[in-house]
Amino acid sequence: MPQIIFVSNGGKAVEAPENSNLLRVSLREKGGIPFKCGGGLCGTCKCKIVEGLANTDAVKAKERKHFSDEDFAQGHRLACQTFVNGDVSVTW
Repeated sequence: MPQIIFVSNGGKAVEAPENSNLLRVSLREKGGIPFKCGGGLCGTCKCKIVEGLANTDAVKAKERKHFSDEDFAQGHRLACQTFVNGDVSVTW
């Protein structure tokens, strides 16, 4: 199972099934990613994948309203719209 490291939460490491939603894992495991709507509208769950960006799914249209292509290249994502398929480390 992929390992998710919540760097901004003291490096807390958890395991989650493949294709797990990053925000849902954070909520379930007390990872600490901030959120409000959970639907890609508010942008509160903006985060940065600092390791393992290739282990995330494709960028969604809702995310394009919050980030530029350069932001995506640097690893910025919305946790509520991001699904992980391998090990990642995330900050916010």
